[in-house]
Amino acid sequence: MKILITGSSGLIGTALTHSLREDSHEVRGLLRVHRDGQPFWDIEQGIIDLAGFVPEVVINLAGENLTDSRWSRAKKARIVNSRIKATQLLVSHLVKTDVRPKLLISGSAIGFYGNRGDEVVDENSAPGTGFAAELCRQWEAMTEPARQAGIRVVNSRTGIVLSPNGGALKKMLLPFRLGIGGVLGSGRQYVSWVSIDDMVDMIKFIIKHDAISGPVNMVSPEPVTNYQLTKALGRTLHRPTIFPMPAFVTSLVFGEMADELLLASTRVKPAKMIAAGYPFHDTTLAHALDHLLH
Repeated sequence: MKILITGSSGLIGTALTHSLREDSHEVRGLLRVHRDGQPFWDIEQGIIDLAGFVPEVVINLAGENLTDSRWSRAKKARIVNSRIKATQLLVSHLVKTDVRPKLLISGSAIGFYGNRGDEVVDENSAPGTGFAAELCRQWEAMTEPARQAGIRVVNSRTGIVLSPNGGALKKMLLPFRLGIGGVLGSGRQYVSWVSIDDMVDMIKFIIKHDAISGPVNMVSPEPVTNYQLTKALGRTLHRPTIFPMPAFVTSLVFGEMADELLLASTRVKPAKMIAAGYPFHDTTLAHALDHLLH
């Protein structure tokens, strides 16, 4: 199968590309640097050139890193443009092609639900409020023309992806290994997570199962609180977790990002994946951390 991936050099994209190629699929990344014979795009200039590659599946993972710096006005603009503008350009190109892909899996996030406390949310739940929720709502809306053009569209509402190679877990490893990790805020906020292995396999599962469409929560069926996550990581690394960061300090250090991502509580159920019969590999956080880190 011919598969095109945007964001192919990111955490998910790298692992997914490797796994799909191991399964003998022909995978190309949509690159931002022009190379002869390779699919290329320039989001600011509104240019896409697939260099003759005709994908059957397009997986859109492009997006500015959310957690590498404080959310200044310029940073938030880059976050929005790298998702909204990029997805709009991609979809516009796909619906105009003579041979359209059968499937578009386009990124989204559980930020769609906003800060919901202890409430359990699934794909039928209403969107939340705040910057992240509005971003995800608009991001998903950009794929509607593809759906109207007859392309099967899946909006992958992704949780915290756990991998020692990047993302939140990699950033947590150094302070936790030094014994200075601790809970953030009250520690009661829910964290909906997914291992990188399950994330990759869920995408492959979606490709194979034509009945899956629309928003899909890409998370483990067992969300945990920040307190539970902190203690589980400490046990896995055999380190104490006695240095909490109060909510006001977290907000001072990380700004708006703290309230939207670090202190927000989102307790998400992957209802569609459960109903479709996806066999989760990492159903508990302890199991996931053990196999990812050991």
